Amino acid sequence: MTTLALLSLIVTTAALFGWLSSRVLRLPITIGTMLLTVVAALALSLLSHGTPALHDWAQTLVGRIKFEDLILHGMLGLLLFAGAFLLDLAYLSREKLAVGLLSVFGTLFSTAAVAALMHWTLPLAGINASWMACLFFGSLISPTDPIAVLEMLHRVGVPKNIQAQLAGESLFNDGVGAVLFLAVLDASRGTAPSALQITGSLLLKSGGGLLLGVLLARITSELMRLVDAYQIEILLTLSLALGGYSLAETFHISAPLEAVAAGLALRQFNLKHGDHEISHDSLERFWGAIDEVQNAVLFVLLGLEVLVIAFNRATFASGALAIVEVTAVRAAVVAVILMSLRQLQPGHKTSILTLTWGGLRGGLSIALALSVPLLQGRDWILATTYLVVVFSIVVQGGTLDLFLRRFGISGERDFSAHH
Repeated sequence: MTTLALLSLIVTTAALFGWLSSRVLRLPITIGTMLLTVVAALALSLLSHGTPALHDWAQTLVGRIKFEDLILHGMLGLLLFAGAFLLDLAYLSREKLAVGLLSVFGTLFSTAAVAALMHWTLPLAGINASWMACLFFGSLISPTDPIAVLEMLHRVGVPKNIQAQLAGESLFNDGVGAVLFLAVLDASRGTAPSALQITGSLLLKSGGGLLLGVLLARITSELMRLVDAYQIEILLTLSLALGGYSLAETFHISAPLEAVAAGLALRQFNLKHGDHEISHDSLERFWGAIDEVQNAVLFVLLGLEVLVIAFNRATFASGALAIVEVTAVRAAVVAVILMSLRQLQPGHKTSILTLTWGGLRGGLSIALALSVPLLQGRDWILATTYLVVVFSIVVQGGTLDLFLRRFGISGERDFSAHH
């Protein structure tokens, strides 16, 4: 199968399943798309047991998709840029302390707590995992996924201040999670960095990515102001999203944070210019469409991954344990950070329940799981990660609107931390 044929098959599947989700199932498009893809992949897997040729075709098809490269070095830059560019900057600015504490300390605490719990409880599932393998899992599952979170926020009635907290955390904790993951990767190769080295690397890579994003956004905004053609303005933003991410990877600084900073900074710089200088509506429509289309394609890819993951009784048990433990740790970490925040900012409005249930995991976690060395228990890590991601997107993401109505958290109101 040619690359064009493979791309056509994926896009057609996303379109068909998206239509079925909207027209028949009445589900959010991305959730319905992923659910239908998983069901179709499982049905194909069952049918292929009696048809070896069908099994080989399915394995070859999915094997051609370099999921890790496609997400980490392809779609992620566009998705992060789009998410950041479409954020409400006023609310994000008000919630900067909450976002900073959740994205940095929340990710650090969650990584350690999840790793410890998994190490102590995995023997119950018949898996004897090393501390290193559990640290890999903790570091890749702790950051909330911006792609899944932003998609969810676009369709449920979360108050604006809580939207800013969830979206801001998910966009910025990628940099922290990536540095932690790389630190664990170095340790697995016998070159364990010290806490000081990890901190230095975090500051250098994160700071470098943020500075590069802001600098490139400033240049792009000035170029956009000097041209009277919305098509050229769109091309300039595309070059910023793709080229900036690639440049950050070349310089070995945080490409995800570069994309986030570029999107936020470009929006801020552009707001200083009127409609006669910047085509604001055209840009928002374009990046909104890019965001939606890429999400649909990504969730099809997530669903197809079930064909190449080794599931067994032990990995299903480890997945069940991980779902409970990751959710419990998320609740504890969010509660501690937000209650501490209220000591620093009395009267700060938020919702522990919403931030806990809305902290989704997605394609980024699976892409990182595929990067785990084979000798570090990648099979159980990948299978467990996949089950957590499916639960997160389908169950948490699919029920958040019901969750909000059940606890009276919806609309534009603000809520205190005790909710």
